[in-house]
Amino acid sequence: MPPARVSGTEGYAEEVDALVAQYEGIRFVDVHRQVLHLVPAAPCRVLDIGSGTGRDAAAFAAMGHAVVAVEPTAELRARAMALHPSPRVEWVDDGLPDLARLARRESGFDLVMLTAVWMHLDEGQRRRAMPRVASLARCGGAAVLSLRHGPVPPGRRMFDVSAEETIGLAAAEGLGLVLRLDKQPGALMRPGVRWTRLAFSKAGGAAA
Repeated sequence: MPPARVSGTEGYAEEVDALVAQYEGIRFVDVHRQVLHLVPAAPCRVLDIGSGTGRDAAAFAAMGHAVVAVEPTAELRARAMALHPSPRVEWVDDGLPDLARLARRESGFDLVMLTAVWMHLDEGQRRRAMPRVASLARCGGAAVLSLRHGPVPPGRRMFDVSAEETIGLAAAEGLGLVLRLDKQPGALMRPGVRWTRLAFSKAGGAAA
């Protein structure tokens, strides 16, 4: 019997070859150009939730950061580990909304990244997930996430989540908004698809 899939990851394992070609064909800087100023210049601890093929985790590691890369889809995680071997990256099998393995042992990340992840969670899962995300950021640390708007590909589970809901959930957990970019075209330039980028700083200090 195949292992149960984490809710929201449907379709990814079956398309791993295409996803590797797609994700690895886009430069890290092109995806994250608008939020790179939030990445600390000095070596720090980065949490990449939903790390996929490891492109972003590898880029952060190349900057000198210590990265924990969380990916619940075994096929993607295995490919990421082969593509981007680095002593600065720890690969973890875990997923939202609970991040059960990570929450038991980790905290104090300077930067928490959720790229193309939040749209996979339904309303109840989002309400469970935000406290987990906030608990993993250190005071003064930053959390950066993206919201997808547009048609859902066949076989995928996605939700069009508003910026207002997300900002409200974050505020309740001590995450203050520091950046909002509404409905920007994505790096893949898919017809009808737009992305909202949100960045937060955890109360207790300024975002790096």
